[in-house]
Amino acid sequence: MAEEQNILLTQSDTQAGTIQIAPQVLEVILGIAAKQVDGVFEMRGHLTNNIKSLLGRQDHGRGVELSVEGNQINADVYVYLNYGVSVPKVALAMQELLKEQLYYMTDLQLNEVNIHVDGIIPEKAEKIDPSTFFADAINDQKNQKAAEQTAGE
Repeated sequence: MAEEQNILLTQSDTQAGTIQIAPQVLEVILGIAAKQVDGVFEMRGHLTNNIKSLLGRQDHGRGVELSVEGNQINADVYVYLNYGVSVPKVALAMQELLKEQLYYMTDLQLNEVNIHVDGIIPEKAEKIDPSTFFADAINDQKNQKAAEQTAGE
């Protein structure tokens, strides 16, 4: 979770006032962008995130932690990846996309995007129903008997 201080967006003389953005908003932007990268299974969450998801609420900032030090914004992103993907390629794609998305949406630049791969999730294999092993052979046998009976009549 990010610090509780708001971040001041760029200020110019032509503006009528200041624009501030809460760090939680940046976490949501980064969380949504991270989920869009091919190869990302899901973001890591905490117990509170899991309870919220059970209640039907989604936490889009899940798995993203920001740290703000002066004018420097650093992001730590915790993810689970799909089995079989190239971890360095997915991590680099995430770093690029997160930096671009945050810049396009807020005009803020990320100093660092640290990707933490917490796990690899294997594909779920479909469970095989043993009763269907010979279903085709049984159906063929029934069809053959029915054909023989109709031919014999």
